[in-house]
Amino acid sequence: MSELTRAERLDWLQLIRTEGIGPVSFFRLIERFGSAGAALERLPSLSRAAGRRAPIKLADRQLAEEELAATEEAGARLIAAVEPDYPKMLGAIADPPPLICAIGHVSLFEKPAVALIGARNASAAGRKIARQLAADLGQAGVVVVSGLARGVDGAAHVAALDTGTIAVVAGGVDVIYPPEHEELTRDIARAGLILSERPLHHQPTARDFPRRNRLISGLSRGVVVVEAAAKSGTLITARFALEQGRDVFAVPGSPLDPRCQGANRLIRDGATLVESAADILESLAGQNRGASEEKRAGFAGLGGPRGEPDPQALKALRAEVLEALSFTPLHRDEILREIDAPASLLADTLLDLVLAGEAEEHSGGRFARRAEEG
Repeated sequence: MSELTRAERLDWLQLIRTEGIGPVSFFRLIERFGSAGAALERLPSLSRAAGRRAPIKLADRQLAEEELAATEEAGARLIAAVEPDYPKMLGAIADPPPLICAIGHVSLFEKPAVALIGARNASAAGRKIARQLAADLGQAGVVVVSGLARGVDGAAHVAALDTGTIAVVAGGVDVIYPPEHEELTRDIARAGLILSERPLHHQPTARDFPRRNRLISGLSRGVVVVEAAAKSGTLITARFALEQGRDVFAVPGSPLDPRCQGANRLIRDGATLVESAADILESLAGQNRGASEEKRAGFAGLGGPRGEPDPQALKALRAEVLEALSFTPLHRDEILREIDAPASLLADTLLDLVLAGEAEEHSGGRFARRAEEG
């Protein structure tokens, strides 16, 4: 792993900002062609060959240069997944963001981290528990990760400011959201770390929050839930944690309080019940410490092109995969269970469908049939 040159960083930025290219497609392209620059050269002809009526439109190079310059001017950094400062835990998930934007102390990536998340409309008791857990975890040398939302998230960040906290945001790292966390955001940028995969100045939308949630769990060795409704974004983060092989913890609450239904259900379904930080630390102590050093298998192909996939095999599989897709995003592992094909061939087929404009990639390694325009 080594630092990218400025030209290579611009290649990565231009490729990931190209419409339709998500993390899974990004790494598959680099694995196929050896570099982001080579992938950019081949994408237009590749999309035509895949059957797209008009060749895929690359992100504007000038805009990529302006984004990189603005990021540096803001005191932030764009860190690529192959660089030494990229967090190892995040790099180990199935679809790590190729580039993350970070402002603050990236040295926090070197310490063990636990996510502490929960209800935005948390009770006074819930916020108190979050503060106590965050403070105790920090004193034990654990970085507290959260999403900078109202309620539990904000309480956890405040309590961990002096010991180390990472705020993963849905918008750009320079965007204040929610507005009442302006001072807290500036405090975290000064003493902790703010991280996003979205560009500078990006205003968060509803679809950005699930993307953010997979990063919260991906950075962490475990996820602790303090108050969560039966249907909430907090439970989406817990689901990502399970998919990523992370431990899930939950603080029990009153069955009469709707804000506790989700956390109580997690415990019923097997999450570790938490009464104090000692419960979390004891569980994490038993984890395989070597797991955090594993990098996603796709990184092995970043050193050079592996050649073109068999076009006949792709053609035979393409119709079957397209039929299996619907307008509801489906995880690629679920597609793999439905279709008898090697994982590498399935990945190439999904990329082929994305380039053809027949499928689209969603966060969390999910794919769906692309809706007809108009």
